[in-house]
Amino acid sequence: MAPKLELPNAAAITCLLFLSLIPPAEAYDAGDALALLLCTILTVVGFCAFLGWYARRRNGQQ
Repeated sequence: MAPKLELPNAAAITCLLFLSLIPPAEAYDAGDALALLLCTILTVVGFCAFLGWYARRRNGQQ
């Protein structure tokens, strides 16, 4: 007898199947690179701001 396919495995296989149907990006220009760089910088600055806020709150400072 063949083993039954469990639900998490079936969901993963289905997601991979749908993702394989998406066509790849055909162009990556300077605008895309600039947007990626800007988002990366904003993410790092936001993360550092959150760490500073958390450290001040934890030490009892306002």
